[in-house]
Amino acid sequence: MKCGLLGRKLGHSYSPQIHACLGSYDYTLFEKEPEELEAFLKDGDFTGINVTIPYKKAVIPYLSELSRRARALGAVNTIVRRPDGSLIGHNTDFFGFEMMIRRSGISAAGKKALVLGSGGASNTAAAVLEELGARTVVVSRSGENNYENIHLHSDAALIVNATPLGMFPDTGVSPVDLRLFPHLEGVLDLIYNPARTKLLQDAQSRGITAMNGLLMLVAQAKEAAEWFTGGSISDSVIDTIHQRLSGQMQNIVLIGMPGCGKSTIGALLAEKTGRRFVDADETIVSLAGMSIPEIFAKDGEETFRRWETEALKQLGNRSGLVIATGGGCITREWNYPLLHQNGIIFWLKRELSCLPTDGRPLSQTNSLTDLYAARQPLYLAFSDHVIDNNGSCPDTVQSILSILEGTK
Repeated sequence: MKCGLLGRKLGHSYSPQIHACLGSYDYTLFEKEPEELEAFLKDGDFTGINVTIPYKKAVIPYLSELSRRARALGAVNTIVRRPDGSLIGHNTDFFGFEMMIRRSGISAAGKKALVLGSGGASNTAAAVLEELGARTVVVSRSGENNYENIHLHSDAALIVNATPLGMFPDTGVSPVDLRLFPHLEGVLDLIYNPARTKLLQDAQSRGITAMNGLLMLVAQAKEAAEWFTGGSISDSVIDTIHQRLSGQMQNIVLIGMPGCGKSTIGALLAEKTGRRFVDADETIVSLAGMSIPEIFAKDGEETFRRWETEALKQLGNRSGLVIATGGGCITREWNYPLLHQNGIIFWLKRELSCLPTDGRPLSQTNSLTDLYAARQPLYLAFSDHVIDNNGSCPDTVQSILSILEGTK
């Protein structure tokens, strides 16, 4: 059985990893230009395929039949080749988004929900919300309800982002200002890379329930696999795959005072988890073309901090890394979303008497006690977890792994 994903640009797709957990079939990425679509659908060597942008509507003329759901939504994301060679199109995004809402714990019934975007994903989200009893308003750039008059919907309890705004690699932007919605209870973003878009980080900072689209991706794949194989797969596999994939995608970010052991612990974590270890200071040196002491001596701390932010922007955009940061990265608040968008942040704490100062410009020119007093609240604000690194390195690594594995 040959299956796969049809799209135009698929370099960052997680679908092969998901489908490897769902069945024993081959799963291939089929990158096709629009002019190649017809020939591929008519003569392509596949049993079943998923379909992603920009082809969810474009494939319909080449299909012999549409399932009820695909016909109602006017979009197809799963195609199965029948024994006679004809193609039938299904829509499993409906099931995927429905599962996303249910797992988020958000109640949609009787609530006003804003769906941002007017494409196929928006249509699916709106259909699910309406079936769950929500009063749905679709917001687009030029429709009756648009971003210029979105303030008219300040009573919205739920926002769903079905646009690509904020998606990798163009991260750090949000489609709306959440301050306009004082009654907001939940934010769902169909984007899953980065794990926490600016929209989701804004929601979390306000104590609002927020969830990315990774679970939807897994859930729709589960139903697609059932169409591919003709068998039934338990819904419980959705949470198992989601948890595993989410953990693999997250960066492990280490913060703390200079010399607290971030590089040592980071290298050991990378070895234990099979991730790549990256030292942010080395990235800064590579970008600036000079050593960190040379940057301080030549251009001062502010220039160094600008290089540091650029390095963290590049590293934070990536997934599945172990990142050791510089001790002062927490002194610039804009570094937090860069690290948090794809990362779980661990603050390594170590006794000041154990911290070396050689080769560390700020540690040499400032009292460590004063430096720590100024930075301690910032480390706490940045961190998801605080780790004692006064014991052995293996113990510290195990403490972090226990948190990542959900056993602590």
